[in-house]
Amino acid sequence: MSKPVVAIPADIREIEGNVWQATPNQYVRAAVKGADVTVFLVPALEADNDFDGILDRVDGLLVSGSRTNVHPSLYGKEATDAEGPYDRARDATSLPLIQRALERGIPLLAICRGIQELNVVLGGTLANEIQDQPGVWDHRKPDTTVLDVAYGIRQTVKVKEGSCLAGIVGAGEVQVNSLHRQAISDKAPRLAVEAVAEDGTIEAVSVIGAKAFAVGVQWHPEYWVGSDQPSNSLFAAFGEAVRDYAAAKQGRLHQTAAE
Repeated sequence: MSKPVVAIPADIREIEGNVWQATPNQYVRAAVKGADVTVFLVPALEADNDFDGILDRVDGLLVSGSRTNVHPSLYGKEATDAEGPYDRARDATSLPLIQRALERGIPLLAICRGIQELNVVLGGTLANEIQDQPGVWDHRKPDTTVLDVAYGIRQTVKVKEGSCLAGIVGAGEVQVNSLHRQAISDKAPRLAVEAVAEDGTIEAVSVIGAKAFAVGVQWHPEYWVGSDQPSNSLFAAFGEAVRDYAAAKQGRLHQTAAE
């Protein structure tokens, strides 16, 4: 039996003068190993993506982190170079995919830039350079080329009792690897806060009234899938939701064929 398919929106990268459709391998590896799914990369296009056609062919949506930030014009603010870099093709791809996935009840896991995109899609805003705000920690990636150090698990978040995330990783304090300089500012009305950092930064959310699994985390569980239990549990829960969706879709197809 074939595995269910999860879509990951790509980023635009320029390498040696060529424009590439790219996504970090750690997300692909985590989806394949941690969620036990097949991965389909969606090209980042400013126009011409058939979002429903794409979602017809997949069973889940994994929205990855990125070096780029959501363009401020998409949440009512003026863009400056300091808040970049930007990737308008990524914005034009991932935001509609998130919107349509939620409408259709397709399981969604949004990570880092992904949780920020989720908040913007549902009407929230973002704060930039949060480390400059009074009382907010420096959540940025450490200045090192050693990835195991850069993505080291070193920050505590508090998962709310009774939340969706508590059912996956447990309530109370959980150690994570949160690396960002942008974060949720005004939370979208349809989002429930699932976890916060000790400085009050929102680190995880779920979509209120979602038809399927719809969770966003600001940290990077994809990096430590295979060795960190909370990371394993989150991807396993996403994979289970994807398989449930795939089974239900297959059942509907069989019923239609029988009719």
